[in-house]
Amino acid sequence: MSVESGNLRVALAQLNLTVGDLEGNAARLRRSIDDARDAGAQLVLCPELAITGYPPEDLLLKKHFLRDARGQLDELAAGTRGIVALVGFPELAEDVYNALAVIADGAVRAVYRKVYLPNYGVFDEQRYFQTGTGGALVRIGPLLLGLTVCEDMWEPGGPAAEEAAGGAQLLVNASASPYHRAKGRERELMFSQRARDYAAAVLFCNQVGGQDELVFDGHSLVIDHEGDVIARATQFEEELLLATIDPGAAAAKRLRDPGHRPAVRRAPPRVEVLAEFELPAARIDPGALGGSLAPWLHPLDEIYGALTQGLRDYVEKNGFDHVVLGLSGGIDSALVALIAVDALGAERVSAAIMPSPHSSTETQRDARELAAALGVEALELPIEQGMRAYEALLAGPFDGLEPDLAEENVQARIRGNLLMALSNKFGWLVLTTGNKSETSVGYSTLYGDLAGGFAVINDVPKTLVYELVRRRTEGGAPVPESIIERAPSAELRPDQRDEDSLPPYDLLDPILEAYVEEDLDREQIVGRGFGADQVDRVIALVDRAEYKRRQGPPGIKITTRAFGRDRRMPITNRYSG
Repeated sequence: MSVESGNLRVALAQLNLTVGDLEGNAARLRRSIDDARDAGAQLVLCPELAITGYPPEDLLLKKHFLRDARGQLDELAAGTRGIVALVGFPELAEDVYNALAVIADGAVRAVYRKVYLPNYGVFDEQRYFQTGTGGALVRIGPLLLGLTVCEDMWEPGGPAAEEAAGGAQLLVNASASPYHRAKGRERELMFSQRARDYAAAVLFCNQVGGQDELVFDGHSLVIDHEGDVIARATQFEEELLLATIDPGAAAAKRLRDPGHRPAVRRAPPRVEVLAEFELPAARIDPGALGGSLAPWLHPLDEIYGALTQGLRDYVEKNGFDHVVLGLSGGIDSALVALIAVDALGAERVSAAIMPSPHSSTETQRDARELAAALGVEALELPIEQGMRAYEALLAGPFDGLEPDLAEENVQARIRGNLLMALSNKFGWLVLTTGNKSETSVGYSTLYGDLAGGFAVINDVPKTLVYELVRRRTEGGAPVPESIIERAPSAELRPDQRDEDSLPPYDLLDPILEAYVEEDLDREQIVGRGFGADQVDRVIALVDRAEYKRRQGPPGIKITTRAFGRDRRMPITNRYSG
């Protein structure tokens, strides 16, 4: 390949990696590198920290973990020939670095160290890593390659700008960028802008798959020097994305466009070239420019895909064969059942139907109809007998007192106990069914509906729950219309409705979004047209429920600010609003 006229065949290895599975991750990388070479790629880019999976968290504090990771990298490098591979790993040197290894001809030829370490939201990289010193280049035959890792290109300027000013025609970005709603479009716009700003082609390779609360959506990209996306990988699926690019076009544009010259003059006098070696010869004709372009998902399908992937990987990666949930005949448990069946198959899902004397005939009917239509095992566990036993046990302490929330919560805790008994007996994972609106304001019962191993929709607001179920029914899901149309109720007392205890969800959810996700204060939220009394009430409920959220199971992040990793508030806290 000549930079002036030749095309380059590249591959992006969008992989579903598992934290701590060093051997398994290395085997996945080896197969992808071999497949890329066999498909004619001369260069293959892999995700950030691909050897360890992301985020490895406090595993990075173990020296033996870091040494084992380096051992897997060296073994991978020894078997890599006929292609240049870029692989993320944690480098143990005088300190620990989030690094990108350049592998060619059976050896690690260079190591780049990430410069910008995110320490916001779900990220804690400054806890674990030292920062790199700046941009760096690798000369591969006629190609000058600029190296970056994830946040290095989210920040304008920085190492990518230095590398482009230093002559890089191609910028690569190894990434582990977690998903939230519409994150893919946000990333694509940002990387396209960087390509235009620097007049360089961009390769962005993202991890895919679930890791505890996080989901990585892939959506890897190949972008030309004009900022046009010429190849895009599918979201939520492993994929080896192949594309052909023309690095020489970037150099030619810079000659024609003097607007970039002032930036070059202001650049540091020298960007380090870490290594120089020959580019592997093209084994096949690189073909026409570009590659496959996966279509955009519908916004609701994207969220549903994240929830499905997150559940599937949590179950598979933690060694569960089967899941169980309480199916009430309400909208929340219906959505969790749909996601579970789509993620795992009906044969791996059981639904416990646990009516009380307060459960309506209609909700019980809907629960049974949905379980039958989905093909899941339905376990009939009426709780009236348990309620009577608790009433007898508590008759003395409760003598002379009117029934209230205590008796209501006993029902939820009986159901939680039954689900956990099934989990203990059969090794099943219990899925909780609470949504973000309920979690936000504490409309849940400790050791009751909060009891379980994984909270599938605890970052999904109630109004979005309805949207997702309606969208899924358009795709053929057999959800009775009465589940969607019925007013939501916990059915813990006669004629109970959620709106007896909470504002209507179409009012509650935007207030919660403003307070929880946007961090607006009381006056700002009132300024959006919400009643001051309602705002004060919601803020007080959110603040008071922090202790409950601390005791709930992990769940899948799909909003910009999920509870737990994203939003960390003190339980003992006298500041309000």
